[in-house]
Amino acid sequence: MSFTDSCFIAVTHDGIPEGKIEKIGGIECYTATPTIAHPTDKVLVFLTDIFGLALPNNRLLADDFARNGFKTIVPDLFSGDPILVDPPADFDRQKWSASHGPGEVRPIIDKVIGALKEEGVIAFAGAGFCFGARYVFDLAFDGILSVSAVSHPSRLVVPDDLEKYATVAKAPLLINSCEVDQAFPLEAQAQADAILGDGKFTPGYRREYFPGCKHGFAVRGDMSDPKVKAGKEGAFKASVEWFAKYL
Repeated sequence: MSFTDSCFIAVTHDGIPEGKIEKIGGIECYTATPTIAHPTDKVLVFLTDIFGLALPNNRLLADDFARNGFKTIVPDLFSGDPILVDPPADFDRQKWSASHGPGEVRPIIDKVIGALKEEGVIAFAGAGFCFGARYVFDLAFDGILSVSAVSHPSRLVVPDDLEKYATVAKAPLLINSCEVDQAFPLEAQAQADAILGDGKFTPGYRREYFPGCKHGFAVRGDMSDPKVKAGKEGAFKASVEWFAKYL
């Protein structure tokens, strides 16, 4: 469940985020609200990579989900201490990781979800990117999600987490995968298909594969590369269709 070098690479995308920062359950969150009619009792919880709210890409992608009718909440998983796109030379990855493990991150997510339930939300979709995918799996294990989508997941234990998902979870699962990914390599992708595919996971399973893309493509890839751009757009389209079908 360790990080790979590719987890720390990001290209910042152009755009001006349109949502707002607000406290939910005492946690700072980025909220992207649709301007079109949308259900108020359903929410997409967007669980970020290690760059968190500091990377504009995450907020811009949340805005894109909102434009498609999903109220989207992006919790600050790192209590104001995300990875910087250009960290200082003496940055200690291991020390940072030790400070932001499940014991610190999961309570943040639970506070946000608890507060949203108090506001009347009854159904949750989970979108997890890299680091955040770990917690989409965990929320699905606990029966909190109605539908799950993960893109280039990291920190999963394979095949254990895939087998547990097949046995315990009820949320339909979409995996957006790619060609070059040390965190979720081709072997792991094949195991996911073997364990969950061909109708074995009856709630619903789908894996998309984007050739020419590397880990991080769905949120922080280089948009000047046509294959990466196509991968990002394809993963987003697949996720929107998945949420529309099951949320």
